[in-house]
Amino acid sequence: MSGKVEGVVMMQGKVVVITGASRGIGAAAAREFAAVGAKVVSLARSVGEIGKVVGGDGADEMMLACDVLDWVAVQRAVAHVVARFGRIDVLVNNAGVIEPIARLADADAGLWGQAVGVNLTGVFHGMKAVIPQMRMQGGGTIITVSSGAAVNPLEGWSAYCAGKAGALMLTRVAHLEEGPHGIRVLGLSPGTVATEMQLKIKASGINPVSQLDPSAHIPVDWPAKALVWMCGADADPWLGQDVSLREERVRRAVGLVA
Repeated sequence: MSGKVEGVVMMQGKVVVITGASRGIGAAAAREFAAVGAKVVSLARSVGEIGKVVGGDGADEMMLACDVLDWVAVQRAVAHVVARFGRIDVLVNNAGVIEPIARLADADAGLWGQAVGVNLTGVFHGMKAVIPQMRMQGGGTIITVSSGAAVNPLEGWSAYCAGKAGALMLTRVAHLEEGPHGIRVLGLSPGTVATEMQLKIKASGINPVSQLDPSAHIPVDWPAKALVWMCGADADPWLGQDVSLREERVRRAVGLVA
């Protein structure tokens, strides 16, 4: 799927689509993939928000407004990418929301359903849209940004935990179904990352994560670099699973620590 030069995964000419690319991990990933030669397509609900982060469209970049909850919009975005670049080598399902942060008895039913929609149905939409193209071209990589919340219950995070748990199972199912077609499917569980989401978590005051000191959060470029590394063969042992950046061996493999 990609080459390596001196331990660095090279993505020269590869087409990478990233959802939720206007901020946080998505924006950092767009910059990181571009730095290793990829043609980067940044998706977010607002093109204006993406533009503030990654700049305007260039020969090797593309910005598209796309709400991952809207199946037709996701299909249309993928069609635009293929029309312009001819293929899709990597999909990063990054779009996600933490709110509502509330105990089950207090959670707003509408917001709860919307959160699960973004964190789970949005991932399904992305997978479903790119799989036919990846099959036709003989392969590709699908990475979903997961969370420790996929396997650990946290007070006040029922929507987030449920959505991420479902997305992890989608990763497992997609690997089972599409691995034989040359499509690599895996997830990234980055741990707590210094993004805007942490401000919302901190303000909630609910569960131990909200009590963490900001110094405990890893910099946003760490998961971005891990996403690039996951496009290489060194990440193949994790196919159908989540790669956890909490693991020292993973941080070493990515080159984040000595």
